[in-house]
Amino acid sequence: MRAITYSRFGPANQVLTLDELATPNPGPGEVLVRLQVSGVNPSDVKLRDRGRPGVSVSPSSKIIPHSDGAGLIEAVGAGVDPSRIGERVWIWNGQWRRSFGTAAEAIALPAEQAVHLPDNTTFEHGAVLGIPGLTATHAVLSGGPVAGNTLLISGGAGTVGHLAVQIAKASGARVLATARGEAGLAAARSAGADQVFDYSAPDLAEQIKEACGDALVDRIVEVEFGQNAQTNAAVIAEGGTIAAYGSAKDMTPVLPFYPLMFKAVRLDLILVYLLSTEQRARAVAALTDLLERQALDIRIAEVFDLADCAQAHERVEAGRHAGSVLVRL
Repeated sequence: MRAITYSRFGPANQVLTLDELATPNPGPGEVLVRLQVSGVNPSDVKLRDRGRPGVSVSPSSKIIPHSDGAGLIEAVGAGVDPSRIGERVWIWNGQWRRSFGTAAEAIALPAEQAVHLPDNTTFEHGAVLGIPGLTATHAVLSGGPVAGNTLLISGGAGTVGHLAVQIAKASGARVLATARGEAGLAAARSAGADQVFDYSAPDLAEQIKEACGDALVDRIVEVEFGQNAQTNAAVIAEGGTIAAYGSAKDMTPVLPFYPLMFKAVRLDLILVYLLSTEQRARAVAALTDLLERQALDIRIAEVFDLADCAQAHERVEAGRHAGSVLVRL
């Protein structure tokens, strides 16, 4: 099978190679998925460039990148129902703590990591569900129903944020969102946000509090925890939750402890790779329901051929793409 591999960390155009490898065989409890599309996430390019905490794979090994993808089950291992052969599926944790991810024509992995893809959902959209889709769903819904609550979605024009706005709105919440620039604000608004705010505004907290009136924000879905800690402490309601899945711009934040403590705020730090079995099952069920209801507009920025995978990584690294970057197998 054709696959993209690397054996050392570094720039995409220097370390990524189009390779020919043997197609794997599914072991007991596994399925072999013939992939149609692979998703490229910021975590994939960061891992390729310099590794990350929790990586147990040596950079001297031959690694196939990417955790997300979608395709058809082609074969099953012992203990897996043969009726799954031919099933349309999407992948989660394809390259988490293992060497061989989804930037290949096929992947063998545990059967539960290949989730049924509804017939009304394309393979391209399926390749966005593993990291962005599950992160957004868990961040919005892991605390329980949000109908009637006010949610603030930080970075509502980003891939996860754009999905989170839609999930919250489809779940009955009042949705506030932050973004930047006319295009970003328009994207968050088109996703269903009731009100949008420029996150660079010096009086952002005051604007949000004015929009909330007497009742502040029940839940915040946060992409930049450190940068927005002070604002979040100001706008969160008593007993509210900050569900944070990123803090790239301030990786060692100073926490406004007492403003948060005297509101009894809950901090929920989210790493989608480490969801418990129960958490993932709930997120998958909710995401499947949203897909079947056609409640999600999943944006695709660009699709590259497998041979151009390095360009796909560079596109993600450059940022400013309105939607997900994919690789077609």
